[in-house]
Amino acid sequence: MPEYHPSPADWRDLWIYFLLVDRFNNPGSPPRHQPWDGEHGGFQGGTLAGVRARLDYLAGLGAGAIWLSPVQRNPQWDDGAYHGYGIQDFLAIDPRLASDPEAARRDPGLVDRELRQLVDDAHARGLYVIFDVVLNHVGDLFAYEGHGSVAPWRDDPYPVQWRDAEGRARSDWPDPPPDAPRGAAVWPPALRRSDRFRRRGNAFSRPGEAGEQAGDFFSLKELVTDGPQDDRPSVRDILIDASRQLIARFDVDGYRIDTLKYVEPEFARVFGNAMREYALSIGKRNFFTFGEVYDSEEKIARFIGRQAGEPGDLVGVDAALDFPLFYVLPAVAKGLVAPAALAGTFEHRTRVQRGLVSSHGEAGRFFVTFLDNHDQHERFRHADPADPARFDDQVTLGITCLLTLQGIPCLYYGTEQWLHGSGGSPESVREALWGRPGAFDAADPLAAALRALSELRRREPALRYGRQYFRPVSGDGAHYGISPYPGGVLAYSRILYDREVVVVANTDTGAAWAGEVVVDRHLSPAGARFVVSSSNARGGATPPGPVIERAEGVVVHESDGRQGRGPLCALPVTLGPMEVQVLSAGI
Repeated sequence: MPEYHPSPADWRDLWIYFLLVDRFNNPGSPPRHQPWDGEHGGFQGGTLAGVRARLDYLAGLGAGAIWLSPVQRNPQWDDGAYHGYGIQDFLAIDPRLASDPEAARRDPGLVDRELRQLVDDAHARGLYVIFDVVLNHVGDLFAYEGHGSVAPWRDDPYPVQWRDAEGRARSDWPDPPPDAPRGAAVWPPALRRSDRFRRRGNAFSRPGEAGEQAGDFFSLKELVTDGPQDDRPSVRDILIDASRQLIARFDVDGYRIDTLKYVEPEFARVFGNAMREYALSIGKRNFFTFGEVYDSEEKIARFIGRQAGEPGDLVGVDAALDFPLFYVLPAVAKGLVAPAALAGTFEHRTRVQRGLVSSHGEAGRFFVTFLDNHDQHERFRHADPADPARFDDQVTLGITCLLTLQGIPCLYYGTEQWLHGSGGSPESVREALWGRPGAFDAADPLAAALRALSELRRREPALRYGRQYFRPVSGDGAHYGISPYPGGVLAYSRILYDREVVVVANTDTGAAWAGEVVVDRHLSPAGARFVVSSSNARGGATPPGPVIERAEGVVVHESDGRQGRGPLCALPVTLGPMEVQVLSAGI
């Protein structure tokens, strides 16, 4: 048995860099469509070799893992499949991601070797590799009679016409022929039965329903993953085996699971356990699975952690993308929503997850946090047309929060290079990064700030494993609370054993703030000093004063609604507009 790359001891020890392979880099060719940052729906020409060429850059930023958009083969006739989420062949790698796509079509081993070389070279640089996999649907592999690629949802399955290798809907293919060429219909052959697909049309047109486990993801055709499991091999068996083969062939370290909320929670648990067990059998002791559950805290709780409330007490996937945090963190960081909303998000998490995961430090294992991603219509950075750099401090403020809040942070590609796409479709945030003048500049101030924050997170275990407490602040030394106003001051502590790290951010875009932040009385008593471990202040940060004690009589409003009267200890802090400081207890 070959020797596989070992897993990280704890995924909280690193942060993830997410990139779209087609939109990241091609060392040998410029982007096919101009401008490079326009809203283009076709292939731009990014390659696996292009990612490999920038591994030193990614490692230099401090990233610990790279998450690649899907690499499995999509329909070769579909130029709109640049994103990779419409798979046609679960067992092959898309030749369009190769350095020479035509040669890779003739010799599929070429693109296989390039992908394996990418993974091996990443491992050699201390980077883990995560593949994006899809369990819910395939590409636009058949048409609906009378409707084409997208049909309105209905209760009964439609008759369909499967597509050949050129994308033509064949009226003589109501079921895929067993001898269809590899680029036609679907692969592996065990999926070539129409009854393995729902064929009910677009789930998002289903009247009065959420659309989950109901039908297609628009033109992407939904698989029947809840079908009879005595029909071997079942759809579940096929998907599990294809995913197992990816681990075996390419030594991948984890899976991000697309559209997981549209998969039955039972199958999510089966898949997560199957990947975990197979990885263990080859020496990968902490293979990581995390899913896209674009929904509420309650919905996420059905998929992650130990399902203590479910019969059988089964374990779900390892983590989920933290959409509840995404719903509020960017707006809080930009001063559009009050810091109290962020504190409320974590208070709600504590209640919902009480029977499933720990409410303090351990909860970070179950959430992959982010500021923006490929499914949005605008990136986190806002460039004012009249003054493009006016709000740039919000970017370092947001990244600082991302890397210091609970969770496994994930940064979307190009954030560290000031990308600010905004428009009417997801293509507006899917720029061809290598087309940007000066792309991959490791000396850029934002890239340097990210590198410094990564090093700080590595030095401070509390920022990776610590308990998290949102801290009341005060402008008068008498009244303390979590800021209830947009543009307020966000403050929280991460505590691990006997060490406290405090993060304080002034989200006001125009006014400075001087005030006090409550700290732990036992760990940080009166007279204790904190040092500025990180700040985005352009002219230099103002160090905090020594901790002071406030006697009984002060009014404290806690994040959970409780009210206290002191005594307390507080840290005097001074911040400029959009300034964030990470304050570490002096040693």
